[in-house]
Amino acid sequence: MLEKSVIEHCSPTLASIKTGNLFTYKYESEEELWKSVEGFNECVKEKGVSLTVLRKSESKALIYVCRLSSLERDLKRPGVAKFMKKYGYESIDPAYALERLRSRLAQREDFPHEIGLFLGYPLGDVIGFIKNAGQNCKCVGCWKVYCNECEAVKVLQNSRNVPVCMCVSGIRAEVYASLQWQPESNLRITADERNSNICEKR
Repeated sequence: MLEKSVIEHCSPTLASIKTGNLFTYKYESEEELWKSVEGFNECVKEKGVSLTVLRKSESKALIYVCRLSSLERDLKRPGVAKFMKKYGYESIDPAYALERLRSRLAQREDFPHEIGLFLGYPLGDVIGFIKNAGQNCKCVGCWKVYCNECEAVKVLQNSRNVPVCMCVSGIRAEVYASLQWQPESNLRITADERNSNICEKR
């Protein structure tokens, strides 16, 4: 059932901790898929949550769940419009940006790097990932951090064990939002940062 998959995979977004989450959903028929998508969006639209099918194959769909107000805020951050224009985004309007992202995904099997911005990742970390080919990050969590490690750790600390209660299509679900970061004590630090007090360990 789509609703259960959303609750399982997107609790950080439902709890307003993250801008968006992605997951793969297996469906039995296109009729079932679109009926479920329409029903879910109708149920949660007043909560500011939106579900979009970004890509689909014969039996699997790549689902994106977001809070549109958070996505709009993130896309308006300094430098984002200029960065996105390099990849053919002529506007940072959320509806347009999602359509452009869908088009980009249809042209390739992997994920375009800018998809991180749709998930709430900082622009500096997205650019850092591209420039370093995914290497040399300061720490690893649900994304690779290149810029503000302290802020990333705060996100982890603020997101642990946040209860989310939602009624979706009559189903009451209580889940705990976790961004799946490595424990702070296990953060990977680059060699040049190892001897500096970037973050106060508690």
